[in-house]
Amino acid sequence: MSSEPALFTMRVLTQLQHDVRREEWDALVGDESPFLEWGWLASLEEAGCVGGQTGWSPQHLALYQDDRLVAACPLYLKGNSEGEFVFDYSWANAAYRGGIEYYPKMLVGVPFTPATGIRFLVAPELDRKGIVRALGKALRDLCHEHEISSVHVNFCQEDEAEALADVGFLERKGFQYKWRNHGYSTFEDYLGALRHKRRKEIKRERRVLGEQGIEIEALVGDAIPDAMYAEMYRLYLTTVDKYVWGRRYLTSDFFDLLPERFGRNLCFLVARHEDDVLAGTFNVQKSGVLHGRYWGTYQEIRHLHFNVCYYATIEHCIASGLQRFEPGAGGEFKWLRGFDAEATRSMHYLRDPRLAEAVKHFLEGERDEIERVIGAMGERSQLKARD
Repeated sequence: MSSEPALFTMRVLTQLQHDVRREEWDALVGDESPFLEWGWLASLEEAGCVGGQTGWSPQHLALYQDDRLVAACPLYLKGNSEGEFVFDYSWANAAYRGGIEYYPKMLVGVPFTPATGIRFLVAPELDRKGIVRALGKALRDLCHEHEISSVHVNFCQEDEAEALADVGFLERKGFQYKWRNHGYSTFEDYLGALRHKRRKEIKRERRVLGEQGIEIEALVGDAIPDAMYAEMYRLYLTTVDKYVWGRRYLTSDFFDLLPERFGRNLCFLVARHEDDVLAGTFNVQKSGVLHGRYWGTYQEIRHLHFNVCYYATIEHCIASGLQRFEPGAGGEFKWLRGFDAEATRSMHYLRDPRLAEAVKHFLEGERDEIERVIGAMGERSQLKARD
């Protein structure tokens, strides 16, 4: 007696909260990126951070085998290039000059989150590379079928980049500064790994803040008081409202949804003077990695930023056995504190062959420059050479 082979079908999910069960989606995520968990993505949708007039329209691709979800990727139809952190404004301008409509475009990634992680979720029993290729082909075909200019896969993993290159995507490299735990048991071990000048400066910056009676506390998971979520939203606003380029991507409703849906993955570093909150950072941690996301302060106090965002966070990582700290995009000041430059990857498919050829040549030169910078920063690392 023979059984019929299982059939694969593709579906588009426009509302994670209603279109897929949390347990079913998170079973595919497993120990991978926390930002792909149902609780994070569904909360962005329900809180109005994406959808509507935001320029982020959820169109998540989901692959079913019979009625079982076996693969997926977070996909958005984009009406702008805001909140992506892989900047393609020059490509959009070139398209405009060539009479090519660049928007809308498609983006596989996590809104407002420049953190490398898995982008294609695949059930473990399936051929991962083959499924990623198939999803890449499906994305490419959607570009042509709906006359969409392009599809972009931001901050993806190396194996995903390789699979997408097989189906015509172009690789773009960037870099971020990341901290790694090289066997440190204490904060003093970390200091001891730094060059003398930098070690001396960090000790001074910690001492100056301590002399002002400012204390920094790490609050993790269930230890975060409910009231601290609203406080962290207010701190978030102090930063985004301060700069002309700041955008209120996140809403207060998003912070309200997090305790129940995502609280287990959160770590807040909070600076206080006596009982008054001065500053804080919003961090996400999972599977040995801490991601620094948002910082805010009510007072501009010298050395407060570095102490809260870096020194206290590194101390927390060491005490908690976390092996990597990714503080996000930008900032050579991170390199000065023992964060070394590491490559990031994004993959791009452009439907118009003229634009694709121009972007291809641009990326070739950019990759050479990125590799040169990473090499130069490594040679000048603030960490002493290790045996």
